[in-house]
Amino acid sequence: MHPKRFGIDSQNVLGDLCDISGGDMTNLKQLAQSLGLSITTVSRALDGYADVSAATRERVRQAAESAGYRPNASARRLRKQRAELVAVTLPSEPGHIGPAHFLEMLSGCAEHLATAGLNLVIAPVPRGESELDMCRRFVDGQRVDAMLLVRTKRRDERVEFLQSRGIPFVTNGRTEAATQHPFIDGDGFSGFRQATLRFHEAGHRRIGHIAGPQDYFFAHERKKGWEAAMRECGLPVDLCVEQAPTEHGGYMAALALLNQNDTPTALVCATDEMAIGALRALREVDGGDTISLVGHDDLPIGAFTSPALSTMRMTGENLGRNFASLLLRTIAGEPAESLQELHAIEFIDRDSHLRSSPTT
Repeated sequence: MHPKRFGIDSQNVLGDLCDISGGDMTNLKQLAQSLGLSITTVSRALDGYADVSAATRERVRQAAESAGYRPNASARRLRKQRAELVAVTLPSEPGHIGPAHFLEMLSGCAEHLATAGLNLVIAPVPRGESELDMCRRFVDGQRVDAMLLVRTKRRDERVEFLQSRGIPFVTNGRTEAATQHPFIDGDGFSGFRQATLRFHEAGHRRIGHIAGPQDYFFAHERKKGWEAAMRECGLPVDLCVEQAPTEHGGYMAALALLNQNDTPTALVCATDEMAIGALRALREVDGGDTISLVGHDDLPIGAFTSPALSTMRMTGENLGRNFASLLLRTIAGEPAESLQELHAIEFIDRDSHLRSSPTT
């Protein structure tokens, strides 16, 4: 990590250590005197810095072990300029942290970061506060070594802020930023284009799209995929309603589409949460049980809806491990261009996309 990453003057580090851990500093001084080395050299040798020769590091390690020296943990973190924390901010509502499909990924990410001595902190965003506010607090308070961002926007102020501060980060999703940054994302454009073409091949001609807010990159790409397929098939792109990416948003969007004169026979939903809300709306209208539907995210609850929800998901085994790996490589200083993964989309076919044959 860059020595100026958190704006700490390396010349004042030892003085700061005296303030927070006098006992540790005294022992370190005694160890340095016994070896005929400076306190700085001994400190950096114990913390494994490469600018201290391997022979000196080993000599210091053996001497510290023989003397029973154990560095104070807080002082050591300051010397290494590491908080040993990676933070991820998540939008939240009372009693709910979401989006739900991120939690399994974050669990796997936390497990693999722990093997590198880093802890993943999930920080729900309180109502009335923005994720950008929380990023500022983490960074300006020197509380984190890196951050993981989810549900990116096309123009994402969090990305711009972290880049301006030189803080390592990885995003779950892409942005339209001119400066490259590390990310893992699914190919939403191709996935939604293919989902729409599948409905067309099954005989549907009125294929609606329940879209997420278009300032989100994922929602914009998925809508573009639906539009591309509709135009390829010579079909209009007017059967589209944009709503919040929640169950209630999907419910309201589906009702709006079902109240149009040209009722859709199939719905392509931006998220599983929106698709689950749409299923509720279909149960409330005549003929709703004949309308086919597909979502995205492969939420576990989708297998237990009625009908069971057909969906899409990003391919890849143990994505949490992938995120952890990219975070560690980002912290190590690898260029962003080599830390970008775009995964294909695969279909999970259940019952909801195989309703009654459409009337064309």
